[in-house]
Amino acid sequence: MKHFLLGALCFIGIVFSVSGQDDLLKQLEKEAEPIEDKTAGTFKGTRLINGHSVEVREKGTLDFLISHRFGRINSGAYSLFGLDESNIRFGLEYAFIDRFTLGVGRNSFMKVYDGFFKYKILQQSGQQKVPISLVWFSGAAANTLKRPELLMNFERRLGFTHQALISRKFNESLSLQLAPSYIHRNLVSSSMEENGLYALGLGGRYKITPGTSLNLEYFYRFGDQTKNTFNALAIGFDIETGGHVFQLHLTNAQSMTETGFIPATTGDFFGGDIHFGFNISRTFQLKEKEEGW
Repeated sequence: MKHFLLGALCFIGIVFSVSGQDDLLKQLEKEAEPIEDKTAGTFKGTRLINGHSVEVREKGTLDFLISHRFGRINSGAYSLFGLDESNIRFGLEYAFIDRFTLGVGRNSFMKVYDGFFKYKILQQSGQQKVPISLVWFSGAAANTLKRPELLMNFERRLGFTHQALISRKFNESLSLQLAPSYIHRNLVSSSMEENGLYALGLGGRYKITPGTSLNLEYFYRFGDQTKNTFNALAIGFDIETGGHVFQLHLTNAQSMTETGFIPATTGDFFGGDIHFGFNISRTFQLKEKEEGW
């Protein structure tokens, strides 16, 4: 747990240094309205595709997120091009204040339980001349898959993620994001593999129509990599409706947590190891918003 605590302390240091409604469409419209000339609506969802975006919900908002990843498309017609296989993640995310979100989830792939917090440190603003939005993300995940061939305890099952999510909305159509990341896994596949891994996430969104957008996301890992693993790449298409945001995507990653898809993606996107998947989010406003920030 020391890695998670170190990340939390780092987050606290950054913070001090930088001194019911069920209709998601209305929620997104409210978030897109400028508050004291602050730039909002950089992305439509709290996820870009696989990874998190800089978006956090307003105080008192509960998000219910369902994510699916099917099998590989190149598995052929017998498995209906991967649709016979399915991994699913259920997640709940609650905004205690406008800047702070706490979330938990359960992923059927590797039977992973995860928890995280997000804190928005900076909000892009023209009036205050803040050129970017900055969000700190820290998460922990526990792989509960039975491993009879290994002596397993709870500590060996843990992995941790720390990210600085940095984004800029250049205009109404184009938003870009960088995600410097550090992943630590207590258990790795071989003695030749490092427990800690640095990576850089690159992503963007381009609005096509008021209700649709095209998203791209790529995580580049630094240093020597494990054989038969690849950098995670994803192409997504967002569709906003009156009650939900549907995020459809193609990716070489099966896992839906950072400790999985960043260091351990086994599919080669350009070799055809592509999974079709989607995220669906449903928002519930449990408390009335008191005032902006």
